[in-house]
Amino acid sequence: MAGSKARSTYRCGECGWSTARWVGRCGECQAWGSVSETAVASAGPSARTAAAPVTSAAVPIGQVSAERAVHHRSGVPELDRVLGGGLVPGAAVLLAGEPGVGKSTLLLEVAARTAAARQRTLYVTGEESAAQVRLRADRTGGIHDQLYLAAETDLGAVLTHIEQVRPSTVVIDSVQTISASGVDGVPGGVTQVKEVAQALVRMAKSRDITVVMIGHVTKDGGIAGPRVLEHLVDVVLHFEGDRNSRFRMLRAVKNRFGPVDEVGCFDLGPDGIRTVEDPTGIFVERHHGRVPGTCVAVSMEGRRPLLTEVQGLVTLSPAERPRRTTSGIDGSRLAMILAVLQQHCGLRLHQHDVFASTVGGARLSDPGADLALAVAIASAHFVSAPPAGVVALGEIGLSGELRRVRDLPQRLAEAARLGFAMAVVPADPGAAQGVRRTGSERSVDGMRVVEAPDVASALRVMQVHQRTKHALEVVE
Repeated sequence: MAGSKARSTYRCGECGWSTARWVGRCGECQAWGSVSETAVASAGPSARTAAAPVTSAAVPIGQVSAERAVHHRSGVPELDRVLGGGLVPGAAVLLAGEPGVGKSTLLLEVAARTAAARQRTLYVTGEESAAQVRLRADRTGGIHDQLYLAAETDLGAVLTHIEQVRPSTVVIDSVQTISASGVDGVPGGVTQVKEVAQALVRMAKSRDITVVMIGHVTKDGGIAGPRVLEHLVDVVLHFEGDRNSRFRMLRAVKNRFGPVDEVGCFDLGPDGIRTVEDPTGIFVERHHGRVPGTCVAVSMEGRRPLLTEVQGLVTLSPAERPRRTTSGIDGSRLAMILAVLQQHCGLRLHQHDVFASTVGGARLSDPGADLALAVAIASAHFVSAPPAGVVALGEIGLSGELRRVRDLPQRLAEAARLGFAMAVVPADPGAAQGVRRTGSERSVDGMRVVEAPDVASALRVMQVHQRTKHALEVVE
């Protein structure tokens, strides 16, 4: 009986999804016309795997040295923050992001800082020529003797460069441009990306080299190539940001050596990329007086509290169906808050256009920003500005109640540090542990903290529950 036999399967050329029969559309990435037939050798019932020599003898776990897996600083503090302390020898890191977000600029900065620390670094570019990378390095001040540059697209040549240079850190820009000879498929395809990634990971583990690879993303924001690519590497990072803003954020999606809830902040400018240790000034507009339609929220990005200004605008709609437009805010969340304001606070907005936005291109997905959005909309509707120096925190329920938010002490401490005088929070005794009470109010580093059980109470505290005498007349 034959030890193996050939069978046919159908595989997607975009994501690697396989099926037993042909389909016109991939069931994983939903791409049309990407499924094609491939031959796969399947082992028969008599197939056996012979024993092979081991690379190293098994020892008790207590005798394994952990010194080889110690973090070392990359020279970029915000990257070290996300990685949990820095780069780890032998680790494979995958950095993904949209085109033009600044992935190559960030890793060139990392390579330059690592080389400046007298650690030999190899930067392999497959998308640009060596001269183009040199021009960017001149502009960002990344010229160092320990930084080596190679323009290659062949995997064998890349491995040869690593053998000759013997670096401690290797940057691959990008993994989709490197091809392995003798492997079917085009560069960037499923089989090619898988083979290249496996070879680079093996090199990293065997020589204790930190390998950082840049990965492309699909139009849906996922990492291009087979899903196994994310399983092969030790760390998966996402670099994101708005094209109209210089602000960039780095998030860890997977990290075998540290936390996955940290966020790094960067400023991408013409002279390179710089770390932003205190990004609050980007998302908060400093007004000289009280301005209707504005409120400041404190959201949590990983473990970092960020203050963001939310702005609202309410106008009479000339159309039969009023507009609901958002920027940086989830549209469905806005619709829910408008319904709560109409049902429980008496705001009749069914004949009004409502616009909601954040300052500085920030994106708010934290439910703790619900109250700030409600205050901004009510303030714009009544043309009644909230008090200056006030932040609003709380998730809004469908019955109009304010729900507790996580990490409230950290949010309040950040607002107090930046000089805010008062905060409105949900009336939940368990939501403010460790905060000193003074009657019905609390105090955090000199900042008043006022509790509100529901949205209507919060609007009364913020003084935006009725129209001022200078308000514009709005036909209800």
